[in-house]
Amino acid sequence: MTLSSSSFPPVRAVGRGAAWYRGDCHVHSVHSDGELDPAELAVRARAAGLDFMATTEHNSPAAPGSWGHLAADDFLIVLGEEVTTKTGHWLALGIEPGQVVDWNHQVRDASVGRYVEQVHRVGGLCVAAHPHAPYPSGDFMFPFGDFDVVEVWNGAWTSDRPWNADNEAALAEWGRGLAAGVRTGSWRAAMGNSDTHLEGQIGIPHTVVFAEELGTEAILAGIRSGRSWIAGSADVDLLFTAEAGGRVAGVGERLATRGGRVDVKVAVSGVPSGSVSFHTDRGKAHRASLPGGTRGEVRWGTRAEDSSFVRVEIRHPDGHAAALSNPIVLT
Repeated sequence: MTLSSSSFPPVRAVGRGAAWYRGDCHVHSVHSDGELDPAELAVRARAAGLDFMATTEHNSPAAPGSWGHLAADDFLIVLGEEVTTKTGHWLALGIEPGQVVDWNHQVRDASVGRYVEQVHRVGGLCVAAHPHAPYPSGDFMFPFGDFDVVEVWNGAWTSDRPWNADNEAALAEWGRGLAAGVRTGSWRAAMGNSDTHLEGQIGIPHTVVFAEELGTEAILAGIRSGRSWIAGSADVDLLFTAEAGGRVAGVGERLATRGGRVDVKVAVSGVPSGSVSFHTDRGKAHRASLPGGTRGEVRWGTRAEDSSFVRVEIRHPDGHAAALSNPIVLT
């Protein structure tokens, strides 16, 4: 059967121009092991406040003709695949229509780089998925070095809770690698996705990314560069900046401090009575409480000689994550 180009979603939506966009890049439908069909997923993604989503069926592209008609001027659908191997799962995002990435490889083959390169050749992004998932083949045994991004927050499909011990372990592992990666200029961004299989899961969590437009190339570029943060839901909002000598940088950017003091500011909404912690290459550097209202702001000061980067974690009163950021790099 020959498919028309309209069978697949367009690579660009109208969107809002250069802006922050919310999206979920790990979603399963009835075409693999999910319980919702593509139309139901698209409706629920939009209701969850998302601007984009990625189709990531296990070891296959999206079913022919299932997604093209669901895209809209204000809603982008990115083609992808969850490459489900015996020694870990990874997301191939931004693949071409009908492209299938072979899943028949494992860490002992030392061949995963070949398959990652296939995705890179078409402009795609490769994500180490749920590195510490508590089920057979869920543990990610491949080196992170072969991948562009690490999924540090995976949704609740194996639990009734949106934040679990496997997420805590993934966040800690990524955080340790971040300290070395920033020093060498090769750090990998973090992202979060729902791994939706069931009703009520999409968008919990999701990634909020700054992109030049609502298009596949721009969205993936923003995720790759770390110009993004992870939200537990669309109820949570975050503004994270650092300033030195009148120069300001946001998440995923570099700030030239010129040896001066750095003022870090975090404005949070949707996490009443929660907490903010600031993390650097020295570990957790500062923690402060948020007020009981809908919005709060926390400030902290440092210098580049003490902190090569700053990232933040926003937690609910019970300790579960509400939002996580990629770093601002201080030079």
